[in-house]
Amino acid sequence: MKRESKKLPRYKFSEIASRFTGISIPVFGISWQPPEPERVIVRSLLVFLEDRRALYNPFAFEMEHQVTASVLEIRTMLTDAIQHLPESSEAIPRIRAMRAACREYLDKSNDRDNFDWRHQGFLAHLGRLRTIFGYHIAQLAVIYGIDVEGELAKILPPEYKDEVNLDKD
Repeated sequence: MKRESKKLPRYKFSEIASRFTGISIPVFGISWQPPEPERVIVRSLLVFLEDRRALYNPFAFEMEHQVTASVLEIRTMLTDAIQHLPESSEAIPRIRAMRAACREYLDKSNDRDNFDWRHQGFLAHLGRLRTIFGYHIAQLAVIYGIDVEGELAKILPPEYKDEVNLDKD
């Protein structure tokens, strides 16, 4: 029996840029050309995030201890990216925001005072983490002209995803 392969969405940065309204970020190729080393670092980070199931796996399949381990790895990679980017990089505030979201998730998931309620809040905290990441990943994609591929595209902001046909070629 041949297994049907589900086509994963791919969003070009120009499509993402056209969906954003009300944010003031320079669009790659129009008003600001990012230095290539910065783009390489940001692209490397996004490729790493493409393989972090904690950011996009269906909630029903998530196990809290595995998500926590993944968030710790993500936080380490975000810190590494910040260390390699120049201080003036447009990416740093967005990467710092994602790193802060990781810390927030870890703090909430380790709240021993609310241990009985911890599992119920797990999905809410994970949803918040994914929302923050989706927003900042979209901004990084626009600024640096990087396409968002595969499962990671699932967490892009809804105002973008609602207007795009996910089954397009």
